[in-house]
Amino acid sequence: MNSPAALTTRLEGPAPEVEVSRDMIRRGLLVAPLLVAICGVIWGMRGVSSSAYGIGLVLINFALAAGSIAVTARISLGLMMGAILFGYLIRLGILFLAFFIVKDFGWVSRPALGTTMIVTHLGLLIWELKYVAASLAYPGLKPRPSRTH
Repeated sequence: MNSPAALTTRLEGPAPEVEVSRDMIRRGLLVAPLLVAICGVIWGMRGVSSSAYGIGLVLINFALAAGSIAVTARISLGLMMGAILFGYLIRLGILFLAFFIVKDFGWVSRPALGTTMIVTHLGLLIWELKYVAASLAYPGLKPRPSRTH
């Protein structure tokens, strides 16, 4: 028995997805110089520019995903579910378009760009697993242990 009220219910309170996304973006910015340097060693200056572009795309993708969930959850759960599904497809299309538009430019190394986008997406998601609390008591990031000794 599905209740129409379940889909029109809206969520109040903090947005843990924004907190998690900010944390992933912060970590992405920490490792960006290393990724750019590795791509520079392997593919030269084209690797540097491609890697920086790819990292930027990934971090913007994470921010857009979290933002769309946070905004639509405050309107209705049905809209949030639609935003998650169709937002994913739209963002995937935007990433493809961003790659397709620049793929033949002189500053682009396709292997560097593709590798950076894949490694950055998967690496940040896997890295973030260590810091996310899978608990209703602490949605979002795990609380940090107190440093009192």
